[in-house]
Amino acid sequence: MPELPEVEVVRRGLARWVVGRGVAEAEVLHERAVRRHAAGAADAVLRMTGADVADAARRGKYLWLPLHREHRVAEALVVHLGMSGQLLVEEPAAPEEKHLRARWRFTDGGHELRFVDQRTFGGIAVVPLVPAPDGGAGGAGEHPDAEWARTLPAPVAHIARDPLDPAFDDDAFALRLRRRATGLKRALLDQTLVSGVGNIYADEALWRAGLHYARRTASLTRAQVADVLAGLREVMTAALAAGGTSFDSLYVNVNGASGYFERSLAVYGRAGGPCRRCEEPVRRDAFMNRSSFTCPRCQPVPRNAHW
Repeated sequence: MPELPEVEVVRRGLARWVVGRGVAEAEVLHERAVRRHAAGAADAVLRMTGADVADAARRGKYLWLPLHREHRVAEALVVHLGMSGQLLVEEPAAPEEKHLRARWRFTDGGHELRFVDQRTFGGIAVVPLVPAPDGGAGGAGEHPDAEWARTLPAPVAHIARDPLDPAFDDDAFALRLRRRATGLKRALLDQTLVSGVGNIYADEALWRAGLHYARRTASLTRAQVADVLAGLREVMTAALAAGGTSFDSLYVNVNGASGYFERSLAVYGRAGGPCRRCEEPVRRDAFMNRSSFTCPRCQPVPRNAHW
């Protein structure tokens, strides 16, 4: 599933190609794509058509396009990419993709926006915007001083800030993390504690911090929490610069290009390969119906591990 760097790459593409344009026509081609829109496809189309795209914003793994209509921005088109969702900018005459689920045409007649989703785990919905719970910016966007910048979609309001957010509170995060009675990686995957982190960047950050994924959160020192945050920021910033991580054709940016951070991964997906720090073979463990990758030497299993 795309994590923060991949979703942010898509957000930046939307900012370049879609923001400021008017929606002339919205089309839903698969009902499952709008299953999160309670009123159904026809209502979603009605709410999108005729609106102007005011911004492209993101919190964690969630994307949204605030919609300007009748002199105000009160709703947003929310997109969750799921496992295989793609937002592609295409020429109107370009052939339709096999798994095209929704399409937006614009009043200027230029490039259209398409939502493609092979596995249909992603989805779109038009929802109300609500004030950010802490009064700050709702998420990363192009217009931080706009009135709507301090709002976010109602279904996203429970999602925590991410480590690259300027308003992320390191001290508050450390306090909440150390109060948890769980394993470190399980906590990092909790989007209500810290957003944007998934399997790939959790493993990479923990390798950088020299901590095992089963380390009990209550046993962490403040310095170790700082190391985890530093690892997350380092690896996410590097991945963002590389266009994200693409293991297959399912993650691409809005122009259809893959990211190339996979070649820089230290442990994730490298079971049996040498640790980039000590050359010990990387270990793969089953974890929450997924996998965790660690260096047995750099990240020894802790006493009283929380599995």
